Amino acid sequence: MADSNRLIIFDTTLRDGEQSPGASMTKEEKIRIARQLERLKVDIIEAGFAASSQGDFESIKAIAGIVKDSVVCSLSRANDRDISRAAEALAPAQRKRIHTFIATSPLHMEKKLRMSPDQVYEQARQAVRFARQFTDDVEFSPEDGSRSDMDFLCRVLEAVITEGATTINFADTVGYGVPELYGQMLRTLRERIPNSDKAVWSVHCHNDLGMAVANSLAGVMIGGARQVECTINGLGERAGNTALEEIIMAVRTRKDHFGLEVGIDTTQIVPTSKLVSQITGFAVQPNKAVVGANAFAHASGIHQDGILKARDTYEIMRAEDVGWSANKIVLGKLSGRNAFKQRLDELGIKLDSEAEVNAAFSRFKELADRKSEIFDEDIMALVSDEQQSHDKEHYQFVSLAQRSETGEKPHAKVIFSIAGSEVSCEGDGNGPVDAIVNAIETQTQSGAELLLFSVNAITTGTQSQGEVTMRLSKSGRIVNGVGADLDIVVASAKAYLSALNKLHSKTEKLNPQM
Repeated sequence: MADSNRLIIFDTTLRDGEQSPGASMTKEEKIRIARQLERLKVDIIEAGFAASSQGDFESIKAIAGIVKDSVVCSLSRANDRDISRAAEALAPAQRKRIHTFIATSPLHMEKKLRMSPDQVYEQARQAVRFARQFTDDVEFSPEDGSRSDMDFLCRVLEAVITEGATTINFADTVGYGVPELYGQMLRTLRERIPNSDKAVWSVHCHNDLGMAVANSLAGVMIGGARQVECTINGLGERAGNTALEEIIMAVRTRKDHFGLEVGIDTTQIVPTSKLVSQITGFAVQPNKAVVGANAFAHASGIHQDGILKARDTYEIMRAEDVGWSANKIVLGKLSGRNAFKQRLDELGIKLDSEAEVNAAFSRFKELADRKSEIFDEDIMALVSDEQQSHDKEHYQFVSLAQRSETGEKPHAKVIFSIAGSEVSCEGDGNGPVDAIVNAIETQTQSGAELLLFSVNAITTGTQSQGEVTMRLSKSGRIVNGVGADLDIVVASAKAYLSALNKLHSKTEKLNPQM
Protein backbone atom coordinates (compact mmCIF):
# COMPACT_ATOMS: atom_id res chain seq x y z
CA MET A 1 0.00 0.00 0.00
CA ALA A 2 1.10 3.54 -0.71
CA ASP A 3 2.13 6.01 2.00
CA SER A 4 -1.03 7.98 2.82
CA ASN A 5 0.95 11.23 2.63
CA ARG A 6 2.63 10.42 -0.69
CA LEU A 7 1.00 11.28 -4.02
CA ILE A 8 1.97 8.87 -6.80
CA ILE A 9 2.48 10.49 -10.21
CA PHE A 10 1.45 8.30 -13.14
CA ASP A 11 2.49 9.86 -16.44
CA THR A 12 0.58 8.81 -19.55
CA THR A 13 2.09 11.24 -22.07
CA LEU A 14 3.40 8.34 -24.17
CA ARG A 15 0.01 6.61 -24.24
CA ASP A 16 -2.98 8.91 -23.71
CA GLY A 17 -1.02 12.02 -24.67
CA GLU A 18 0.01 10.42 -27.94
CA GLN A 19 -3.66 9.98 -28.82
CA SER A 20 -3.89 13.70 -29.63
CA PRO A 21 -4.54 13.89 -33.39
CA GLY A 22 -1.13 14.22 -34.99
CA ALA A 23 0.90 13.59 -31.81
CA SER A 24 2.10 10.09 -32.67
CA MET A 25 5.80 9.57 -31.98
CA THR A 26 8.52 7.33 -33.32
CA LYS A 27 10.19 4.71 -31.16
CA GLU A 28 13.27 6.89 -30.78
CA GLU A 29 11.18 9.91 -29.78
CA LYS A 30 9.32 7.88 -27.19
CA ILE A 31 12.61 6.68 -25.73
CA ARG A 32 13.87 10.27 -25.44
CA ILE A 33 10.73 11.32 -23.60
CA ALA A 34 10.81 8.25 -21.35
CA ARG A 35 14.38 9.04 -20.33
CA GLN A 36 13.39 12.60 -19.55
CA LEU A 37 10.37 11.43 -17.53
CA GLU A 38 12.78 9.28 -15.52
CA ARG A 39 14.93 12.37 -14.91
CA LEU A 40 11.75 14.14 -13.80
CA LYS A 41 11.32 11.23 -11.35
CA VAL A 42 7.75 10.30 -12.20
CA ASP A 43 6.68 7.18 -10.33
CA ILE A 44 5.05 5.34 -13.23
CA ILE A 45 5.51 5.75 -16.99
CA GLU A 46 2.64 4.41 -19.09
CA ALA A 47 4.75 3.70 -22.16
CA GLY A 48 1.93 2.80 -24.53
CA PHE A 49 -0.70 0.27 -25.50
CA ALA A 50 1.21 -2.87 -26.56
CA ALA A 51 -1.62 -4.54 -28.47
CA SER A 52 -2.42 -1.48 -30.58
CA SER A 53 0.47 -1.87 -33.05
CA GLN A 54 3.83 -3.52 -33.54
CA GLY A 55 5.44 -0.09 -33.28
CA ASP A 56 3.91 0.55 -29.88
CA PHE A 57 4.91 -2.94 -28.73
CA GLU A 58 8.53 -2.35 -29.75
CA SER A 59 8.58 1.09 -28.10
CA ILE A 60 7.28 -0.29 -24.79
CA LYS A 61 9.77 -3.14 -24.88
CA ALA A 62 12.67 -0.74 -25.55
CA ILE A 63 11.58 1.62 -22.76
CA ALA A 64 11.13 -1.33 -20.39
CA GLY A 65 14.75 -2.29 -21.00
CA ILE A 66 16.09 1.23 -20.48
CA VAL A 67 14.12 2.77 -17.59
CA LYS A 68 15.37 1.68 -14.17
CA ASP A 69 13.97 4.13 -11.62
CA SER A 70 10.31 4.34 -12.67
CA VAL A 71 7.68 1.62 -13.01
CA VAL A 72 6.94 0.93 -16.70
CA CYS A 73 3.30 0.30 -17.57
CA SER A 74 1.35 -0.88 -20.61
CA LEU A 75 -2.36 -0.40 -21.19
CA SER A 76 -4.51 -3.33 -22.25
CA ARG A 77 -8.16 -4.01 -22.84
CA ALA A 78 -9.75 -6.60 -20.58
CA ASN A 79 -8.96 -9.64 -22.71
CA ASP A 80 -6.26 -12.30 -22.67
CA ARG A 81 -4.68 -11.28 -25.98
CA ASP A 82 -4.10 -7.66 -24.95
CA ILE A 83 -2.84 -8.63 -21.51
CA SER A 84 -0.44 -11.25 -22.90
CA ARG A 85 0.90 -8.72 -25.38
CA ALA A 86 1.42 -6.18 -22.60
CA ALA A 87 3.23 -8.75 -20.46
CA GLU A 88 5.52 -9.67 -23.35
CA ALA A 89 6.42 -6.04 -24.03
CA LEU A 90 7.08 -5.36 -20.34
CA ALA A 91 9.26 -8.45 -19.85
CA PRO A 92 12.60 -6.52 -19.73
CA ALA A 93 11.36 -4.07 -17.07
CA GLN A 94 12.79 -4.13 -13.56
CA ARG A 95 9.40 -2.98 -12.28
CA LYS A 96 6.29 -3.43 -14.40
CA ARG A 97 2.56 -2.75 -14.26
CA ILE A 98 -0.28 -4.00 -16.43
CA HIS A 99 -3.15 -1.52 -16.69
CA THR A 100 -6.37 -3.13 -17.90
CA PHE A 101 -9.75 -1.51 -18.45
CA ILE A 102 -13.31 -2.03 -19.60
CA ALA A 103 -16.21 0.40 -19.93
CA THR A 104 -18.81 0.35 -17.14
CA SER A 105 -21.28 3.12 -18.02
CA PRO A 106 -24.70 2.04 -19.36
CA LEU A 107 -24.10 4.07 -22.54
CA HIS A 108 -20.73 2.46 -23.29
CA MET A 109 -21.84 -1.06 -22.39
CA GLU A 110 -24.90 -0.86 -24.64
CA LYS A 111 -23.66 1.17 -27.59
CA LYS A 112 -19.94 0.40 -27.75
CA LEU A 113 -19.35 -2.98 -26.12
CA ARG A 114 -22.81 -4.42 -26.80
CA MET A 115 -22.41 -6.39 -23.59
CA SER A 116 -24.67 -6.88 -20.59
CA PRO A 117 -23.57 -5.67 -17.15
CA ASP A 118 -23.07 -9.28 -16.05
CA GLN A 119 -20.79 -9.91 -19.03
CA VAL A 120 -18.73 -6.81 -18.25
CA TYR A 121 -18.49 -7.82 -14.59
CA GLU A 122 -17.21 -11.27 -15.47
CA GLN A 123 -14.74 -10.01 -18.08
CA ALA A 124 -13.29 -7.47 -15.63
CA ARG A 125 -12.76 -10.18 -13.01
CA GLN A 126 -11.15 -12.60 -15.44
CA ALA A 127 -8.88 -9.91 -16.90
CA VAL A 128 -7.41 -8.96 -13.53
CA ARG A 129 -7.02 -12.62 -12.56
CA PHE A 130 -5.17 -13.31 -15.82
CA ALA A 131 -2.95 -10.22 -15.49
CA ARG A 132 -1.86 -11.30 -12.02
CA GLN A 133 -0.14 -14.28 -13.64
CA PHE A 134 2.44 -11.87 -15.07
CA THR A 135 2.89 -9.26 -12.31
CA ASP A 136 1.74 -8.40 -8.82
CA ASP A 137 1.22 -4.78 -9.92
CA VAL A 138 -2.14 -4.66 -11.74
CA GLU A 139 -4.23 -1.54 -12.27
CA PHE A 140 -7.89 -1.65 -13.24
CA SER A 141 -9.93 1.21 -14.71
CA PRO A 142 -13.69 1.37 -15.20
CA GLU A 143 -13.81 3.38 -18.42
CA ASP A 144 -16.38 6.21 -18.29
CA GLY A 145 -16.55 5.62 -14.56
CA SER A 146 -17.96 9.06 -13.78
CA ARG A 147 -21.11 8.22 -15.79
CA SER A 148 -21.50 4.71 -14.40
CA ASP A 149 -24.16 3.40 -12.02
CA MET A 150 -22.86 3.49 -8.45
CA ASP A 151 -24.20 0.07 -7.45
CA PHE A 152 -22.69 -1.57 -10.52
CA LEU A 153 -19.36 0.20 -10.00
CA CYS A 154 -19.19 -1.03 -6.43
CA ARG A 155 -19.91 -4.58 -7.55
CA VAL A 156 -17.23 -4.55 -10.28
CA LEU A 157 -14.53 -2.82 -8.25
CA GLU A 158 -14.99 -5.03 -5.19
CA ALA A 159 -14.59 -8.05 -7.48
CA VAL A 160 -11.41 -6.87 -9.22
CA ILE A 161 -9.79 -5.97 -5.90
CA THR A 162 -10.62 -9.48 -4.69
CA GLU A 163 -8.95 -10.83 -7.84
CA GLY A 164 -5.77 -8.91 -7.04
CA ALA A 165 -5.99 -5.40 -8.56
CA THR A 166 -3.60 -3.22 -6.55
CA THR A 167 -4.64 0.13 -8.06
CA ILE A 168 -8.17 1.24 -8.93
CA ASN A 169 -8.31 4.14 -11.36
CA PHE A 170 -11.56 6.13 -11.42
CA ALA A 171 -11.72 7.41 -15.00
CA ASP A 172 -13.56 10.58 -16.02
CA THR A 173 -13.12 9.55 -19.64
CA VAL A 174 -15.16 12.28 -21.33
CA GLY A 175 -14.45 15.17 -18.94
CA TYR A 176 -17.99 15.10 -17.58
CA GLY A 177 -17.05 15.44 -13.92
CA VAL A 178 -17.54 18.44 -11.68
CA PRO A 179 -15.01 18.69 -8.81
CA GLU A 180 -17.35 18.35 -5.83
CA LEU A 181 -19.44 15.61 -7.45
CA TYR A 182 -16.46 13.70 -8.83
CA GLY A 183 -14.62 13.80 -5.50
CA GLN A 184 -17.71 12.74 -3.58
CA MET A 185 -18.41 9.88 -6.00
CA LEU A 186 -14.91 8.53 -5.43
CA ARG A 187 -15.31 8.92 -1.67
CA THR A 188 -18.60 7.02 -1.78
CA LEU A 189 -16.97 4.17 -3.70
CA ARG A 190 -14.22 3.86 -1.12
CA GLU A 191 -16.73 3.93 1.74
CA ARG A 192 -19.11 1.37 0.22
CA ILE A 193 -16.60 -1.17 -1.11
CA PRO A 194 -15.59 -3.49 1.77
CA ASN A 195 -12.06 -4.19 0.49
CA SER A 196 -11.31 -0.66 -0.81
CA ASP A 197 -8.39 -0.38 1.61
CA LYS A 198 -6.60 -3.17 -0.27
CA ALA A 199 -5.90 -0.94 -3.30
CA VAL A 200 -4.45 2.47 -4.09
CA TRP A 201 -7.11 4.73 -5.61
CA SER A 202 -6.27 6.81 -8.65
CA VAL A 203 -7.84 9.58 -10.72
CA HIS A 204 -7.74 10.01 -14.49
CA CYS A 205 -9.52 13.12 -15.77
CA HIS A 206 -10.02 14.72 -19.16
CA ASN A 207 -10.27 18.45 -19.77
CA ASP A 208 -13.39 18.76 -21.95
CA LEU A 209 -14.94 21.31 -19.57
CA GLY A 210 -11.61 22.74 -18.45
CA MET A 211 -11.76 21.00 -15.07
CA ALA A 212 -9.31 18.10 -15.37
CA VAL A 213 -6.86 19.47 -12.80
CA ALA A 214 -9.65 20.62 -10.47
CA ASN A 215 -11.38 17.24 -10.71
CA SER A 216 -8.13 15.39 -10.06
CA LEU A 217 -7.37 17.48 -6.98
CA ALA A 218 -10.94 16.99 -5.73
CA GLY A 219 -10.44 13.26 -6.19
CA VAL A 220 -7.34 13.53 -4.01
CA MET A 221 -8.76 15.76 -1.29
CA ILE A 222 -12.40 14.63 -1.14
CA GLY A 223 -12.12 11.13 -2.57
CA GLY A 224 -8.85 10.08 -0.95
CA ALA A 225 -7.04 9.20 -4.18
CA ARG A 226 -3.29 8.83 -3.85
CA GLN A 227 -2.39 8.48 -7.52
CA VAL A 228 -2.95 11.06 -10.26
CA GLU A 229 -2.76 10.15 -13.95
CA CYS A 230 -1.55 13.08 -16.01
CA THR A 231 0.42 14.21 -19.05
CA ILE A 232 3.10 16.77 -19.81
CA ASN A 233 1.52 20.05 -20.99
CA GLY A 234 -1.91 18.46 -20.51
CA LEU A 235 -1.42 16.70 -23.84
CA GLY A 236 -4.21 14.35 -24.86
CA GLU A 237 -7.07 13.74 -27.23
CA ARG A 238 -9.90 16.25 -27.54
CA ALA A 239 -9.23 18.98 -24.93
CA GLY A 240 -6.42 17.02 -23.31
CA ASN A 241 -5.68 15.40 -19.96
CA THR A 242 -4.77 16.56 -16.47
CA ALA A 243 -1.56 18.62 -16.74
CA LEU A 244 1.25 17.08 -14.69
CA GLU A 245 3.00 20.40 -14.11
CA GLU A 246 -0.13 21.99 -12.68
CA ILE A 247 -0.84 19.09 -10.31
CA ILE A 248 2.74 19.02 -9.05
CA MET A 249 3.06 22.74 -8.45
CA ALA A 250 -0.41 23.02 -6.89
CA VAL A 251 0.42 20.31 -4.36
CA ARG A 252 3.90 21.67 -3.75
CA THR A 253 2.95 25.36 -3.52
CA ARG A 254 -0.14 24.74 -1.36
CA LYS A 255 1.34 22.07 0.87
CA ASP A 256 -0.42 23.85 3.73
CA HIS A 257 -3.71 22.68 2.21
CA PHE A 258 -2.89 19.37 0.55
CA GLY A 259 -0.34 18.08 3.06
CA LEU A 260 1.11 15.67 0.51
CA GLU A 261 4.60 14.81 -0.70
CA VAL A 262 5.61 14.16 -4.31
CA GLY A 263 8.87 12.69 -5.53
CA ILE A 264 9.16 14.85 -8.63
CA ASP A 265 12.33 16.84 -9.44
CA THR A 266 10.51 20.07 -10.27
CA THR A 267 13.58 21.63 -11.94
CA GLN A 268 13.01 19.16 -14.79
CA ILE A 269 9.43 20.33 -15.47
CA VAL A 270 10.24 23.02 -18.06
CA PRO A 271 12.89 20.95 -19.90
CA THR A 272 10.38 18.07 -20.12
CA SER A 273 7.66 20.42 -21.34
CA LYS A 274 9.93 21.79 -24.06
CA LEU A 275 11.01 18.32 -25.17
CA VAL A 276 7.42 17.06 -25.49
CA SER A 277 6.38 20.21 -27.34
CA GLN A 278 9.33 19.99 -29.72
CA ILE A 279 8.79 16.30 -30.51
CA THR A 280 5.01 16.41 -30.93
CA GLY A 281 4.79 19.84 -32.58
CA PHE A 282 2.15 20.93 -30.05
CA ALA A 283 3.21 24.41 -28.99
CA VAL A 284 2.62 25.53 -25.42
CA GLN A 285 0.39 28.60 -25.20
CA PRO A 286 2.23 31.60 -23.70
CA ASN A 287 -0.20 31.99 -20.79
CA LYS A 288 -0.14 28.29 -19.86
CA ALA A 289 0.35 27.83 -16.11
CA VAL A 290 3.88 26.91 -14.98
CA VAL A 291 5.39 26.15 -18.40
CA GLY A 292 4.02 28.96 -20.60
CA ALA A 293 6.46 31.63 -21.78
CA ASN A 294 4.54 34.29 -19.85
CA ALA A 295 4.05 32.23 -16.68
CA PHE A 296 6.59 34.36 -14.79
CA ALA A 297 6.42 37.55 -16.89
CA HIS A 298 5.16 40.82 -15.41
CA ALA A 299 3.99 43.66 -17.67
CA SER A 300 2.02 45.80 -15.20
CA GLY A 301 4.04 48.59 -13.63
CA ILE A 302 2.45 47.91 -10.25
CA HIS A 303 3.39 44.23 -10.48
CA GLN A 304 6.93 45.04 -11.60
CA ASP A 305 7.37 47.43 -8.71
CA GLY A 306 6.12 44.84 -6.26
CA ILE A 307 8.40 42.13 -7.66
CA LEU A 308 11.43 44.40 -7.34
CA LYS A 309 10.61 45.15 -3.69
CA ALA A 310 9.63 41.64 -2.66
CA ARG A 311 9.41 38.75 -5.07
CA ASP A 312 6.57 36.99 -3.28
CA THR A 313 4.23 39.96 -3.70
CA TYR A 314 3.21 38.62 -7.11
CA GLU A 315 5.03 35.29 -7.50
CA ILE A 316 3.84 32.25 -5.57
CA MET A 317 6.48 30.02 -7.22
CA ARG A 318 10.09 30.63 -8.19
CA ALA A 319 10.77 30.31 -11.90
CA GLU A 320 14.03 28.46 -11.29
CA ASP A 321 12.22 25.86 -9.15
CA VAL A 322 10.40 24.54 -12.22
CA GLY A 323 13.39 24.77 -14.54
CA TRP A 324 13.06 28.25 -16.00
CA SER A 325 16.31 30.14 -16.51
CA ALA A 326 17.62 32.75 -18.86
CA ASN A 327 18.61 31.26 -22.21
CA LYS A 328 22.16 30.25 -21.49
CA ILE A 329 24.69 30.18 -24.30
CA VAL A 330 26.10 26.71 -23.91
CA LEU A 331 28.37 26.29 -26.91
CA GLY A 332 29.85 28.17 -29.86
CA LYS A 333 31.71 27.56 -33.10
CA LEU A 334 34.99 26.97 -31.25
CA SER A 335 33.53 24.34 -28.92
CA GLY A 336 34.93 20.84 -29.24
CA ARG A 337 33.33 17.46 -29.59
CA ASN A 338 33.78 16.52 -25.91
CA ALA A 339 32.06 19.70 -24.75
CA PHE A 340 29.21 19.01 -27.15
CA LYS A 341 28.88 15.40 -25.96
CA GLN A 342 28.88 16.52 -22.31
CA ARG A 343 26.09 18.99 -23.04
CA LEU A 344 24.06 16.21 -24.66
CA ASP A 345 24.43 14.22 -21.44
CA GLU A 346 23.35 17.21 -19.34
CA LEU A 347 20.25 17.60 -21.51
CA GLY A 348 19.38 13.93 -21.09
CA ILE A 349 19.98 13.19 -24.79
CA LYS A 350 21.36 9.70 -25.36
CA LEU A 351 22.61 8.81 -28.83
CA ASP A 352 23.05 5.13 -29.59
CA SER A 353 26.47 5.21 -31.22
CA GLU A 354 29.60 7.29 -31.72
CA ALA A 355 28.60 7.64 -35.37
CA GLU A 356 25.37 9.39 -34.30
CA VAL A 357 27.30 11.66 -31.94
CA ASN A 358 29.70 12.56 -34.74
CA ALA A 359 26.86 13.26 -37.16
CA ALA A 360 25.07 15.45 -34.61
CA PHE A 361 28.32 17.28 -33.84
CA SER A 362 28.84 17.92 -37.56
CA ARG A 363 25.37 19.46 -37.79
CA PHE A 364 26.14 21.53 -34.70
CA LYS A 365 29.30 22.94 -36.32
CA GLU A 366 27.34 23.80 -39.44
CA LEU A 367 24.77 25.62 -37.33
CA ALA A 368 27.47 27.40 -35.33
CA ASP A 369 28.95 28.76 -38.57
CA ARG A 370 25.58 30.36 -39.34
CA LYS A 371 24.43 31.30 -35.82
CA SER A 372 26.71 32.95 -33.29
CA GLU A 373 24.90 31.82 -30.16
CA ILE A 374 23.83 28.21 -29.63
CA PHE A 375 21.18 27.48 -26.99
CA ASP A 376 19.95 24.26 -25.43
CA GLU A 377 16.81 24.41 -27.55
CA ASP A 378 18.96 24.60 -30.71
CA ILE A 379 20.79 21.43 -29.70
CA MET A 380 17.52 19.60 -28.99
CA ALA A 381 16.18 20.60 -32.41
CA LEU A 382 19.25 19.56 -34.37
CA VAL A 383 19.47 16.20 -32.58
CA SER A 384 15.80 15.60 -33.41
CA ASP A 385 16.53 16.39 -37.06
CA GLU A 386 19.56 14.09 -37.00
CA GLN A 387 17.57 11.21 -35.53
CA GLN A 388 14.85 11.66 -38.16
CA SER A 389 17.45 11.49 -40.92
CA HIS A 390 18.74 8.18 -39.49
CA ASP A 391 15.29 6.62 -39.30
CA LYS A 392 15.49 5.55 -42.98
CA GLU A 393 12.46 7.64 -43.74
CA HIS A 394 10.79 7.37 -47.11
CA TYR A 395 11.18 11.09 -47.87
CA GLN A 396 14.29 13.07 -46.92
CA PHE A 397 15.00 16.74 -47.55
CA VAL A 398 18.14 17.61 -49.53
CA SER A 399 18.00 21.25 -50.63
CA LEU A 400 15.82 23.98 -52.06
CA ALA A 401 15.95 27.24 -54.00
CA GLN A 402 13.12 29.71 -53.60
CA ARG A 403 12.31 33.06 -55.26
CA SER A 404 9.79 35.53 -53.90
CA GLU A 405 9.38 39.21 -54.76
CA THR A 406 6.65 41.80 -54.66
CA GLY A 407 4.33 41.58 -57.65
CA GLU A 408 5.64 38.18 -58.77
CA LYS A 409 4.31 34.72 -58.03
CA PRO A 410 6.65 32.87 -55.65
CA HIS A 411 8.54 29.93 -57.17
CA ALA A 412 10.37 27.04 -55.50
CA LYS A 413 12.69 24.27 -56.61
CA VAL A 414 13.02 21.42 -54.11
CA ILE A 415 15.39 18.45 -54.13
CA PHE A 416 14.54 15.55 -51.86
CA SER A 417 14.94 11.79 -51.85
CA ILE A 418 12.22 9.16 -52.21
CA ALA A 419 13.32 5.79 -50.86
CA GLY A 420 16.95 6.85 -51.31
CA SER A 421 16.65 8.22 -54.86
CA GLU A 422 16.91 11.98 -55.34
CA VAL A 423 14.25 13.84 -57.28
CA SER A 424 14.00 17.47 -58.29
CA CYS A 425 10.70 19.34 -58.57
CA GLU A 426 9.42 22.88 -59.04
CA GLY A 427 6.23 24.70 -58.21
CA ASP A 428 4.54 28.09 -57.90
CA GLY A 429 2.27 29.27 -55.11
CA ASN A 430 0.58 32.18 -53.41
CA GLY A 431 3.52 32.36 -51.02
CA PRO A 432 6.91 30.69 -50.57
CA VAL A 433 5.54 27.88 -48.41
CA ASP A 434 2.65 27.24 -50.80
CA ALA A 435 5.16 27.05 -53.65
CA ILE A 436 7.24 24.48 -51.74
CA VAL A 437 4.23 22.32 -50.94
CA ASN A 438 3.04 22.47 -54.56
CA ALA A 439 6.52 21.50 -55.76
CA ILE A 440 6.75 18.50 -53.42
CA GLU A 441 3.25 17.39 -54.37
CA THR A 442 4.23 17.13 -58.06
CA GLN A 443 6.34 14.12 -57.02
CA THR A 444 4.50 12.67 -54.02
CA GLN A 445 0.89 13.30 -55.10
CA SER A 446 -0.20 12.56 -51.54
CA GLY A 447 -3.55 14.33 -51.81
CA ALA A 448 -3.30 15.22 -48.11
CA GLU A 449 -5.17 18.17 -46.64
CA LEU A 450 -3.14 20.74 -44.71
CA LEU A 451 -4.94 21.38 -41.40
CA LEU A 452 -2.34 23.46 -39.57
CA PHE A 453 0.75 25.49 -40.39
CA SER A 454 2.52 27.19 -37.51
CA VAL A 455 5.93 28.78 -36.96
CA ASN A 456 7.60 29.26 -33.58
CA ALA A 457 10.97 30.75 -32.74
CA ILE A 458 13.02 28.17 -30.86
CA THR A 459 14.95 30.87 -28.98
CA THR A 460 14.99 34.67 -28.94
CA GLY A 461 16.44 37.12 -31.47
CA THR A 462 16.48 37.37 -35.24
CA GLN A 463 19.06 34.56 -35.46
CA SER A 464 16.67 32.10 -33.83
CA GLN A 465 15.90 28.87 -35.61
CA GLY A 466 12.34 28.63 -36.77
CA GLU A 467 10.39 25.54 -35.80
CA VAL A 468 7.57 24.76 -38.21
CA THR A 469 4.69 22.38 -37.54
CA MET A 470 2.47 21.08 -40.32
CA ARG A 471 -0.59 18.95 -39.61
CA LEU A 472 -1.88 16.82 -42.49
CA SER A 473 -5.02 14.74 -42.84
CA LYS A 474 -5.72 11.90 -45.23
CA SER A 475 -8.28 9.09 -45.12
CA GLY A 476 -9.05 9.72 -41.47
CA ARG A 477 -5.40 9.81 -40.36
CA ILE A 478 -4.05 13.02 -38.85
CA VAL A 479 -0.29 13.50 -38.46
CA ASN A 480 2.08 16.27 -37.41
CA GLY A 481 5.39 17.00 -39.09
CA VAL A 482 8.03 19.19 -37.46
CA GLY A 483 11.06 20.85 -39.05
CA ALA A 484 13.63 23.31 -37.74
CA ASP A 485 16.09 25.58 -39.54
CA LEU A 486 17.44 29.11 -39.46
CA ASP A 487 15.52 29.58 -42.71
CA ILE A 488 11.83 29.07 -41.99
CA VAL A 489 11.19 28.23 -45.64
CA VAL A 490 13.63 25.31 -45.35
CA ALA A 491 12.03 24.39 -42.02
CA SER A 492 8.65 24.33 -43.78
CA ALA A 493 9.90 21.89 -46.41
CA LYS A 494 11.34 19.64 -43.70
CA ALA A 495 8.08 19.77 -41.74
CA TYR A 496 5.98 18.87 -44.78
CA LEU A 497 8.21 15.92 -45.66
CA SER A 498 8.19 14.82 -42.01
CA ALA A 499 4.38 14.75 -42.05
CA LEU A 500 4.36 12.85 -45.36
CA ASN A 501 6.68 10.25 -43.81
CA LYS A 502 4.16 9.63 -41.04
CA LEU A 503 1.34 9.32 -43.55
CA HIS A 504 3.46 6.89 -45.54
CA SER A 505 3.97 4.70 -42.48
CA LYS A 506 1.59 1.73 -42.51
CA THR A 507 1.49 1.50 -38.72
CA GLU A 508 -2.10 1.72 -37.54
CA LYS A 509 -3.01 2.41 -33.92
CA LEU A 510 -6.07 1.71 -31.87
CA ASN A 511 -7.13 4.59 -29.67
CA PRO A 512 -9.09 3.44 -26.65
CA GLN A 513 -10.25 6.44 -24.69
CA MET A 514 -9.81 6.50 -20.97
